[in-house]
Amino acid sequence: MKKGYLYIILATFFFSSMEIALKISAGSYNPIQLTFLRFLIGALVLLPLAIREIRKRQISFHIRDWKFFSLTGFICVFVSMILYQLGIVYAKASVVAVLFSCNSVFVVLFAYLLLAEKIYRHTILSILVSVAGMLVIINPAHLSGNAAGIVFSIGAAITFALYNVIGRTKSDRYGGITLTCFSFLFGCAEMLLFIAVTHLSAVANWFTGAGFPMFVNVPVLSGIQLSSIPGLIYVGIFVTGLGYTFYFRAMEETSAATASLVFYIKPVLAPIFAFFVLNEPITLQMAIGILLIIIGSFISFIPGIRLQKANGERKSLSEDMKEIESEFEAETDETVIKP
Repeated sequence: MKKGYLYIILATFFFSSMEIALKISAGSYNPIQLTFLRFLIGALVLLPLAIREIRKRQISFHIRDWKFFSLTGFICVFVSMILYQLGIVYAKASVVAVLFSCNSVFVVLFAYLLLAEKIYRHTILSILVSVAGMLVIINPAHLSGNAAGIVFSIGAAITFALYNVIGRTKSDRYGGITLTCFSFLFGCAEMLLFIAVTHLSAVANWFTGAGFPMFVNVPVLSGIQLSSIPGLIYVGIFVTGLGYTFYFRAMEETSAATASLVFYIKPVLAPIFAFFVLNEPITLQMAIGILLIIIGSFISFIPGIRLQKANGERKSLSEDMKEIESEFEAETDETVIKP
């Protein structure tokens, strides 16, 4: 258990520093290029662990599995993370970090719509309080120049939540690390195809006219300089690779509900990092919004822990009863008088 909390601390640190590291690296790379490289590096870091998990579970892959990874990779890497990176380009790192941490709100909604999971009263209250916090931070009446970044950030949170819910349908089969690793790999393959398409003149002209020059002639390796490599290593190996590794290790050592503390602490820690590293001010408006999001998260978190504990106790009791029944049947068989 102590090891599990150490993993939570490490995952929280890396995930909370993600927006700051990407904001610093954004000036050296094309946003699409940076997204592709960091998830490719992250997937390669996860690959040895995924291979070990595949051998342990004795998984054999079929065409339907590759189709599933193509879907999850497209939603997570190609759509969500491109929107996320664009959010970082157009908005403050602290704002993106807080808004993206609200993906858990959308997870509940998608789980209800796609998996028919129950929504409890405390869950509805959690959503309302969290949304109120988002509105305080966004301040729709005074969006000014942050409008595009906020829209991209919320879009990233929504699509990442969709990825989480769809991934949940097969997580028992693949395991968290394998699902994440192969989603990253397939998402990067899809991004590579898209990068190739951006070099076509017709496509490049269309994106230029639409006001998205970052989608024009996207490079893969060109433009990488010696001075920018440390930032790429950090966001690829540490934030994406080790961050997800520690997060899944935390779930293995504790529970999914306990490991989700990472995303409850992130809205507080990320703005503090942004304040010290990027000199982004923490305004009263943002502080109130963060507080509301934290309150909303814990309204959902605490009953969720109790519910999971109760389910665990019921499962343990059921297993004990089955063991007692099997022992009783064995003893009964031994006392039967044989002819």
